[in-house]
Amino acid sequence: MTTPTRDAVLRVDLSAETVERERVPEEWRRDYLGGKGLGARYLYADLAPGVDPLGPDNLLSFMLGPLSAYLPGETRYAAVTKSPLTGGFLDSYSGGSFPECLAGSLGDCLGLLVTGRAERPVTLVVEDGTATIEPADELWGRDTVETDAAFPDAAVACIGPAGESEVAYATVASDGGDHHAGRGGAGAVMGSKRLKAVVARGDAPEVPSALRDLRERYERQYENHDTGRWQAAGETLESVDFANEVGVLATEGWQRGQFDSAENIGIEAAREAAVGRERDTETAPGGFRVRTEDGESVPRGAAPMTLGAGLGVEEFDAVAALGETCDRLGVDVISAGNAVAWAIRAAAADLVETDARFGDDEAARRLLAAIASRDGELADALADGVAEAAARYGGDGFVPTVKSMELPSYDPRGAVGMALAYATSDRGACHRRARPVEREVFEAWDDADVVDAVAGAQIVRSVLWSLVADDFVGETMWDDLGAAWLDAVGLPHDADELTRTGERIWTLVRLFNVREGFDRSDDALPETLRRPLSEGPAAGRAIDPEAFERLLDAYYATRGWGPDGHPTQATVERLGLGGVVDDATTLAEEAATANPERETTAITDDRHDRDDR
Repeated sequence: MTTPTRDAVLRVDLSAETVERERVPEEWRRDYLGGKGLGARYLYADLAPGVDPLGPDNLLSFMLGPLSAYLPGETRYAAVTKSPLTGGFLDSYSGGSFPECLAGSLGDCLGLLVTGRAERPVTLVVEDGTATIEPADELWGRDTVETDAAFPDAAVACIGPAGESEVAYATVASDGGDHHAGRGGAGAVMGSKRLKAVVARGDAPEVPSALRDLRERYERQYENHDTGRWQAAGETLESVDFANEVGVLATEGWQRGQFDSAENIGIEAAREAAVGRERDTETAPGGFRVRTEDGESVPRGAAPMTLGAGLGVEEFDAVAALGETCDRLGVDVISAGNAVAWAIRAAAADLVETDARFGDDEAARRLLAAIASRDGELADALADGVAEAAARYGGDGFVPTVKSMELPSYDPRGAVGMALAYATSDRGACHRRARPVEREVFEAWDDADVVDAVAGAQIVRSVLWSLVADDFVGETMWDDLGAAWLDAVGLPHDADELTRTGERIWTLVRLFNVREGFDRSDDALPETLRRPLSEGPAAGRAIDPEAFERLLDAYYATRGWGPDGHPTQATVERLGLGGVVDDATTLAEEAATANPERETTAITDDRHDRDDR
């Protein structure tokens, strides 16, 4: 069985009601692969600076990679667009049944490129290598579970009420809300286009014989890999216990770094409540499936961290119910949980009025529902994100954001590597581009170690998310970055070339953001993180602003960017982007310079005699 070549895309214009097929330029396939990279290349080429993220001219891509459905682990897709939350680049990823079926239904296409705005709600039905636009008036207003159930013979990526209301952090949901392209508001872009769902009718493609041995070998590697054993044992829910143990679990609106009831919402509580695992496989069984009042859900680590510790909710069942509420509404649990936490703290400071309180899960559910429908002045403000709510009411020091995106619940005051990762993340505060906290808290790092860890992980994940690889199984591909796989499908690259590819993709995204007006000021950390943590193992620690600026200079120097955070002409040329960058994108004349001394990390610590406490 030969391996089919994926070398086309489908362009969908919802305003003109047209679907056209076009070839992907050969050099784009070579230089950007698929997924994140190819999505970024189309976004940079197609969008004029300043396009309204919720306007018809914004591009929303559903991208696969050259290895989609062939790689071991869960098949994933990339939703790539301009974010309504940040105003910059957005790539968000999701697994489950939809990307598998999309890979089968698209044939030799790498993705869908959607522009325009339908006059009335529609679905986009993909089958046999093409797509049709179909009316969906009867689906508008349904939640993600109900929308998914309307297509029992297909796989669905859809929006819920939050997407219809253009909530800035609305998700694209699949499998009845079990999987989401979660952060940054791709669901709001769908809602603005009146696109209720993308429906994929097609079986997952068969793994070509040329790849079967390779797949089996990597499955065995993953089974014996540290990440594979960790994922099989507890999936991301173990993150709750880890973050709490080392004192970086953001608690009750970022006021503390430990949650007294963490054991009630962590991995052991999940195991006790579980009725099974997500998938019937020992190697990668996925999350824990638990029963709720409305059916079943699969809570991930972000739910107990943000909706549990972050909101002071002490029981796993209540956290799971809050997570299911977010899943059905189609809203990102990290941004939504932080929005509720901000409202609670703002109410305590007499800036707003709400009945939500830390520990009150029922009130939190009511506020989440109000946000999803923009019901009321406060809910309307929160639907645009914490940064927008703080701009309207005050209270910008309660919940930290970077590029207007709310931070995940790893508090960087206990691990400065996370501070740099959040600040330099291309889509806003994100713990997936680089997560150095898992090593940093156990090792003695200086600035050079931090920069190497963050910049290196960003490059590697840019490659893996362009393939598009399973986040966890992709850990087995860090040595050659998928070179063996690409050779098998006729896209030969060696590991050095792929490292350069990752750097090219990361820099192209930076160029997109620069063109949208982003610079060093957007890589700044919020005031919140300059205040010391009050409790736990990291008590007394905060981010030193001067030391962090030095760290940022070192990061820019490593990237070949100027002191303002703009890539230099030399870097653009070195990465083969000279013919890509346009006149609207300002480049730096010279690269930043790093302090030649190896400094200690950029955290202040006012603790004394720690070992005696």
